[in-house]
Amino acid sequence: MVTIAERMATVKHKILVMSGKGGVGKSTFSAQLAFALAARNFKVGLLDIDICGPSIPKMLGLEGQTFHQGKFGWSPLYVGSNLAVMSFGFVISSDTPAIWKGPRKNGLIRQFIKDVYWGELDFLIVDNPPGTSDEQIEIVQGLGAANIDGAIIVTTPQQVSLIDVKKEVNFCKKVGVKVLGVVENMSGLSQPISNLKFIKITDNGERKDVTEWTLEYMREKAPEILNFIANSEVFDSSGGGAIKMCNEMKVPFLGKVPLDPQLCKAAEEGRSCFKDKHCVVSAPALQKIIDKLMETIGLSTTVSSVV
Repeated sequence: MVTIAERMATVKHKILVMSGKGGVGKSTFSAQLAFALAARNFKVGLLDIDICGPSIPKMLGLEGQTFHQGKFGWSPLYVGSNLAVMSFGFVISSDTPAIWKGPRKNGLIRQFIKDVYWGELDFLIVDNPPGTSDEQIEIVQGLGAANIDGAIIVTTPQQVSLIDVKKEVNFCKKVGVKVLGVVENMSGLSQPISNLKFIKITDNGERKDVTEWTLEYMREKAPEILNFIANSEVFDSSGGGAIKMCNEMKVPFLGKVPLDPQLCKAAEEGRSCFKDKHCVVSAPALQKIIDKLMETIGLSTTVSSVV
């Protein structure tokens, strides 16, 4: 614990990204949070401790790369000059399963926390595996002496996700980790109408692509419609979604991120959704959440002067 405390002494803010449910987009959020903070000129580290399903190398454009042992410990890989990345995905190939029992996994988690040399960082984002069992306990206990700022918990709107996410909130409360806020991811499918494909079902049940005809008709008859955003509820949110859960459990709600095909594409290609204008729906939503997070931990939402 003393070694970990010394290692983390040069890291100003430590934020866990957690969820009781797998498949809610936790790693996508972690990756884009790291990209956004780095774009504001903060020195950022992203630690991926999901041993069974490390997604961060793919989402940061580092797939297939490996780390090396440096003078002061394990050296992370870099995206640009101010975004350092470490992941279990750098240890084994992407198609090799980690068929390990708890003690071995916990030992590796301790190594990742203790042996990675980050240097001076403004933020360390820790992408956790889903659940509330031994791996999460090992992470929280390992970082316990490092003054964690708290956890961001990611969910989707439907009850089947919220049931597990409530357990994650209670886990944080029991182990003494502050819940910085909850993010409702995949909150409706949203994209510009001009990006949609239009299908006509024929009398014999065949699917006919009528996209070009439809868009051309709109250009002629109602061109202003092409600037609209189409939104559709993918998951049942009739139970009130994450907002209701946050009110009931008395934890902050940070905001909603829509299911944006352009954000999914950015994650697949290992790039930031903020660098171009394609993620017109998700990028502004993410920026608002990050601004709210910055205010929660007492920092300015403007670009840092750190170089």
